[in-house]
Amino acid sequence: PSPAPLPGAASPREGTSPAGAAGGHGEERPGPAAPSGSAVWRCEPEALRAAVAAQRGLPEDLLPLDRLQVIATVLGASDPLRHQLDPASVTDTGRRLIAGLVDAMPQLGEPQGESIAQRLWSRLCPAPPAPGLLHALQAALVLLADHELAASTLAARVAASARADPYAVVLTGLGVLGGPWHGGASYGAERLLAEVAEPRQATRAITDRLRRGERVPGFGHSIYKNGDGRGGALLDLVKEAAPGHERIAAGTAVLAEMRRRRLPERNIDFALAILAAVSGMVSGSGEAIFAVARAAGWLAHAMEEYERGTLLRLRASYTGPPIA
Repeated sequence: PSPAPLPGAASPREGTSPAGAAGGHGEERPGPAAPSGSAVWRCEPEALRAAVAAQRGLPEDLLPLDRLQVIATVLGASDPLRHQLDPASVTDTGRRLIAGLVDAMPQLGEPQGESIAQRLWSRLCPAPPAPGLLHALQAALVLLADHELAASTLAARVAASARADPYAVVLTGLGVLGGPWHGGASYGAERLLAEVAEPRQATRAITDRLRRGERVPGFGHSIYKNGDGRGGALLDLVKEAAPGHERIAAGTAVLAEMRRRRLPERNIDFALAILAAVSGMVSGSGEAIFAVARAAGWLAHAMEEYERGTLLRLRASYTGPPIA
């Protein structure tokens, strides 16, 4: 599947695939006539109310990714159209699903617009967004929408090949995404940055993790040995939006210390952690951004599996001791 276009970019998939959600295109409330080709990204009110109600007994400090799993479950149970797997129906379901994931999270501030990015910001940060930082969030959603067969995407494709409905596909992806070696790495990177109150503390923060035999979260990638280009692009946007910010200085010190030790380069998870820290977002926001963005990619992959129509069945070869 093709990744979603950057805001303002033309795409032949726009209006026909949930991948367009990542850039915040065409999200409008009913009202004035929408431009031709635009799409409404709204969850059904009844399903949204049910998803909000399901969270009332949850701890207030629950991480956003944990909430998203509850929300996706309730949205799926509330959608009688979820078993329609033709491309047009899955596209419509994807819009409802992604909008519901965002809008059912507790609102911390007043949305400054109707795009998915603007609505997501109001769920992760109580303060209104600076234009440059909102642009960085939009870019993050696009950069993270799809990334080939990452662990969560492979799991989502397996689920879709068994004809699991789109909500079940996204739930499968969410379950894998939260692992600390996948999308959950941004939460670890947030905690790392929180320990670096000033740049000179970067050495100690990294040394302590290495001494405990831990990975340094937000660094290294199985594909990108010389640095994740997505992380570099996002970091550049954050630096441009908030030049001289103390959290950028802390992140720069961590980067310099990692390079001094000739350790792996930064990845997209580290850039997400810096975006969240500079923006004043709640803990775990990087995971939530990752999840909302990748939901579009999972559904695009699912549409391919639905069309393919065969079960994705991996095989295993026995390598144990000889069997008598």
